[in-house]
Amino acid sequence: MSVTPIRLMGDPVLRTPAAPVVDFDAELRQLVTDLTETMHAAGGAGLAAPQIGVGLRVFTWYVDGEVGHLVNPDVTPIGVEDQIDPEGCLSIPGFRFDCRRHLHIAATGWNMHGDPVRIEGSYMLARAVQHEVDHLDGVLFVDRLDAEAREAALAVLREAEWQGEQAYLPAGEPVPTPVVKVSPH
Repeated sequence: MSVTPIRLMGDPVLRTPAAPVVDFDAELRQLVTDLTETMHAAGGAGLAAPQIGVGLRVFTWYVDGEVGHLVNPDVTPIGVEDQIDPEGCLSIPGFRFDCRRHLHIAATGWNMHGDPVRIEGSYMLARAVQHEVDHLDGVLFVDRLDAEAREAALAVLREAEWQGEQAYLPAGEPVPTPVVKVSPH
């Protein structure tokens, strides 16, 4: 199993736009496996590569019993209907805030083998795909809240018990900070 630590809000990798994948190789397949296993261990509906510290445009999802992944995604809204529902994030554990998203989307990209993929989704799948693509662009869902809600959310998040931590393992324990020892010589 390859469960990987999840980065927390405040980590710069979450605010850095991810680079497109150019090599569809064994490393990419391992990344998709790591994302999928970490997402399942954390009980999430999706997980993007930057959330485990990898700056590539890859994400996985698990919605309505369906597991999938998309590489180098492009998302297009279908229609003009929106949904406003509570949304959470594995990089902002323990919090949910009402967030507006497109109700229906189409997404294109590739699978881990380099084959073209197109998915269409509504409701939770549409929300999960939009949320994960935002991660690939360096955007957190709290950025999508209206100004008043965002201000209130950020005030609450400043007091979160995990503030100041860089990452956690999906089982909930913090990732130990490596200790650098200097040679006395």
